[in-house]
Amino acid sequence: MPKKTENSSLCMCPLGSGSRGNAIFVSTPDTDVLVDAGLSGIEIQRRLAAVGKAADDLKAIIITHEHADHIKGVGVLSRRFNIPVYVTSDTFNACKGLGKIDQINFFECGCGFEIGTLAVTPFSISHDACDPAGLTLEHQGKKIGIATDLGVVTNLVRTHLSNANALYIEANHDPDMLMTGPYPWHLKQRIQSRTGHLSNQDARQLVAEVSHK
Repeated sequence: MPKKTENSSLCMCPLGSGSRGNAIFVSTPDTDVLVDAGLSGIEIQRRLAAVGKAADDLKAIIITHEHADHIKGVGVLSRRFNIPVYVTSDTFNACKGLGKIDQINFFECGCGFEIGTLAVTPFSISHDACDPAGLTLEHQGKKIGIATDLGVVTNLVRTHLSNANALYIEANHDPDMLMTGPYPWHLKQRIQSRTGHLSNQDARQLVAEVSHK
């Protein structure tokens, strides 16, 4: 079931994580959104139903970046259920396979916007994509921070995630296991680069630095 933030009706429920597909359901009592839709449309519908939710209630799909494991189901869900898509213009232009999207709402990192009763603030993160974004989503004084697929924690990331009531961040790898593992050298270099993925240790440090007091 979706996890509520403490003493609040702001909820978050990961529907998928990892290279096979990413999607996060976020809701208030009257506003349901998806952050990314990297699984098939049918699979996202199935996983929403498993937590008592429905795709036709979604008010928006917010795209954080254009990689396939974050956008696979965006087009079909948007068309089938007439769901608006929120995305930066650079990310939209880099997306492949979305098909026709009737309702596109462009945002810029650093400029907040509202979807129903959710206040959304996108911020720039470091990843090998055109214009990748982290997000905070706020409702009635409670805040969820989302930062998946980032290679390094910047002061900007810390500032936006600070004092969130709930965090959803990546903890991608152990550096020693990565370097001694079977991946080819170029992939190891990409993963550990400043535009790659956050290590377990860096994720732990980030949580400690921005923990809600």
